[in-house]
Amino acid sequence: MTFFFEVLIGGLLAGVMYSLVALGFVLIYKASGVFNFAQGAMVFFAALTFVSIVERGVNFWLAIAITLAVMVVLAIVIERIVLRFLVNQPQITLFMATIGLAYFIEGLAQGLWGAQVHSIELGIADVPFKVAGINISQFDLFASGTAALLVAVLALFFSYTRTGRALRAVADDHQAALSIGIPLERIWVIVWAVAGFVALVAGLLWGARTGVQFALTFTALKALPVLILGGFESIPGAIVGGLIIGATEKLAEVYIGS
Repeated sequence: MTFFFEVLIGGLLAGVMYSLVALGFVLIYKASGVFNFAQGAMVFFAALTFVSIVERGVNFWLAIAITLAVMVVLAIVIERIVLRFLVNQPQITLFMATIGLAYFIEGLAQGLWGAQVHSIELGIADVPFKVAGINISQFDLFASGTAALLVAVLALFFSYTRTGRALRAVADDHQAALSIGIPLERIWVIVWAVAGFVALVAGLLWGARTGVQFALTFTALKALPVLILGGFESIPGAIVGGLIIGATEKLAEVYIGS
């Protein structure tokens, strides 16, 4: 039973990291009603930008600030060049636009920084410590705590701030939101910038675990069942879905195998 609980807890902690990736999808969907196929590419772009800046001798926290600024600029460019011309278009049109964005962002990241694999050192040792005889990874605990804090902040933001309510109104009806004075362009910049910040956090954690490489774009695939279980508009649902997927994946991996 001790081994079973070790596997289960490891799966639950990994599930929180899946939830973090799913959260980027939820943010865009809540604000625009479209599934953002480019979220995985944004995770890769943010992680690769950060690690490339650090490797050039920039301080860790300054590199985070610079990368966050880059993600905000990326959000502004996406709104000005892509989204502004797609207001009130069918959802399939917006979805296809995000597919194009995914290819563009992937190519831009590798064109700017190269395609080689990088490692990220966050200063958190991936070693276990014992709690009631059960081994728990320090890194998994740190990553899940970071993700849980971010989810809690975003849930409060959407529920209790004026901007958060405006984001939900835009998702319900673009035309109605415009008619009552909600600035659609600014709202889309905000939500894509926040999604970029989430992508940065997810990229740092997943990059520290698996290395910063093109395969990071496929972490988005792990978020799909999380979204299906938790709902495309539910931030708490993203957490619950992530926990279910993470736990069942680890248990099946150990007890069922290939």
